Amino acid sequence: MGALHFFVRYSLREYTGFMWQHGGFLIRRRRIRWPASLYLRIKTTISAAFHFVILGRGRRTYEFTIDEHGIVRTSGGVTLINWDDVMAVRTYSRGFMMVLKRGTLPIPFRCLDDAQRGVMRVLAQARRDHVLG
Repeated sequence: MGALHFFVRYSLREYTGFMWQHGGFLIRRRRIRWPASLYLRIKTTISAAFHFVILGRGRRTYEFTIDEHGIVRTSGGVTLINWDDVMAVRTYSRGFMMVLKRGTLPIPFRCLDDAQRGVMRVLAQARRDHVLG
């Protein structure tokens, strides 16, 4: 795999959209039913939005490099993420969600060209195969 290199600047709407979908996935996986599922989904999305604003994530541009060694995220500081820390790469309507042992990394489709989207789809399948294998 060649290295992917791209930049992401999240909007609050986009970020909460990712969190709404991911929260829905987690709630369905735990078989929590309505109305508790709706309450939890709203609560977690509002919490994510609050942290987005407080931490100033909308004011930062993140630079990502993804290669066979792992993920490097840069924005003021550098975060190195080993592939062993990536539990899954999920596909949502707005983009990919890298599910880490500690947290998530949303990757919007708009930040990737067609070739990069293809590579991310391969990564998603490789993570599924790795976890299930």
